[in-house]
Amino acid sequence: MPTDSFNQGVPWLDNSDKPDLRAGTKGIVDALTPRSVMRFSTAAERNATITAPQPGMIAWLTTEKLFTGYDGTGWVVLAAGSQKWTTISLAAGYAHDGNSNGTAQYRIVNLFGEVSLMFRGGIDITYSSGRPPNNSQINATALPTPARPTTKRTISCACSVQDTTLSSVKLDINPNGTLVLVGIGSTSENPPWVSLNGCFASL
Repeated sequence: MPTDSFNQGVPWLDNSDKPDLRAGTKGIVDALTPRSVMRFSTAAERNATITAPQPGMIAWLTTEKLFTGYDGTGWVVLAAGSQKWTTISLAAGYAHDGNSNGTAQYRIVNLFGEVSLMFRGGIDITYSSGRPPNNSQINATALPTPARPTTKRTISCACSVQDTTLSSVKLDINPNGTLVLVGIGSTSENPPWVSLNGCFASL
């Protein structure tokens, strides 16, 4: 049984082969399917189905919204699906558009092959007796599971230089989906706004 002209191993029946509709069509289907973009609900379903992956295989994960490819040693992220910006649900005492930086939002992106969390927007902060609201946790609703890191990620965010000696503050992105500002409220460090523009974190 000969194969295709592109050396991809896709078989087809020749005139000299014994007529066998099932063998002919099954051979083509079995050869083309792993060379197409396969679709699975999750990475777990992909791994359970493809127990012996071959280099070059590509699979789309519906839940994670990721294109993944097998590089010979493991599955790697090739690209993230179209991820719309999602507005962060802010806790009481925090407001969107701090320093006219826009609504505080996030989205999941593929940054150099690494699934990452991207932020934009600004946050206004209203202090009570010098203390930040909600114990410095800015979000009222935790980030959804796909947007949560495997371990705590700490990033630096620009802030106002008024009412503080700081020019930036730390933001902890926790595995439970909470976003917590670190350093504000202590020793009268009360910047009235924090910017999330240009902030990234690996998941």
